[in-house]
Amino acid sequence: MSDSEPARRRAAQAGGERKPPPRTKDVDAEVPARASTDLVEFRDLRLAVITSQHRSLRQAAEAINIRQSTLSRRLRDLEYCLGSVLFERTNGGTRPTVEGQEFLEAAKRIIEEVNAITVRLKTRSRGESGRLTIGVHTSLAAGNLRATLIEYRRRFPEVEAQLVDGSGEHLISDLADATIDVAFVAESEPSWQDRSLSVWSERVVVAVPDTHPFNDQEVVHWHDLKREPLLLPSRGPGPEFNKLLRSKGGASDSLRLFRHDVSLDRLLTLVSLGWGLLLALEGAIGSAQSRVSFREVHDLDGPMRFTFRAYWRQANSNPSLSTFLEMLRERYPDLSADQPLI
Repeated sequence: MSDSEPARRRAAQAGGERKPPPRTKDVDAEVPARASTDLVEFRDLRLAVITSQHRSLRQAAEAINIRQSTLSRRLRDLEYCLGSVLFERTNGGTRPTVEGQEFLEAAKRIIEEVNAITVRLKTRSRGESGRLTIGVHTSLAAGNLRATLIEYRRRFPEVEAQLVDGSGEHLISDLADATIDVAFVAESEPSWQDRSLSVWSERVVVAVPDTHPFNDQEVVHWHDLKREPLLLPSRGPGPEFNKLLRSKGGASDSLRLFRHDVSLDRLLTLVSLGWGLLLALEGAIGSAQSRVSFREVHDLDGPMRFTFRAYWRQANSNPSLSTFLEMLRERYPDLSADQPLI
């Protein structure tokens, strides 16, 4: 032990020997050869991309309103985390290295994807995008339903609206099973205990071949149909027409009903071939074919109509349904109740 060792001990005991301060990372030092185990933060991706766009730390810092020293430190930390130099810093500016260029291309894609999904989620939460499944059982060739769907498409083009066809009973069942969001059904559905909204009514019409005597009449009266062969669709409003016919016809056995499980255009073809007359709602008028015409059906009280209601589940949290129902209330304000739609 040297003579100076006891003196150093005494000095340490008297005033405490000063230890050298811990070494801190020099932000201007070279990046270590190995990467840090820290995760890359999303904001650092943005800082790197902005810096590459401005080619200057000062200009980039001014663009995002942070201090240049803060930006420089964040980029150095990012490089330390990656274990790779991303930028060449010179008096002439800041330029990406080869590794930096590869990283920046990937960072741009990540930022674009995050921005895109952020926009999608925000618009979806507002009901401006997403999916809405609508149950229908009347023609879309004309009428209120067609006009409603056109308006909805115009207002919310990013919403994927899917249509499901079926009888009123089937649509209500699908609604209860949450396979559709909203259903438009003719006449009231007493089995439905959830939310509904009266929207519009459609006239009952009959499709007749051009050679039929009904073409010489402006309207067709209900009692005249008892003597005619009547075509009924198995799907769509067919079951509702069947109920109406039997309630109006009295002796149901005297009715000549022929059911066909085909679409409206095929039923109209059968009418043109003389197979019978087709009861339909006025929305079918837009589907008129050659050698087929339509006449209103009247009873003692005048034109016969089916009232339509929109049905949905109050528990349905689909934002697209909310915007759709709001549009319905705008279009039919006098038919809606003073209760919240959802």
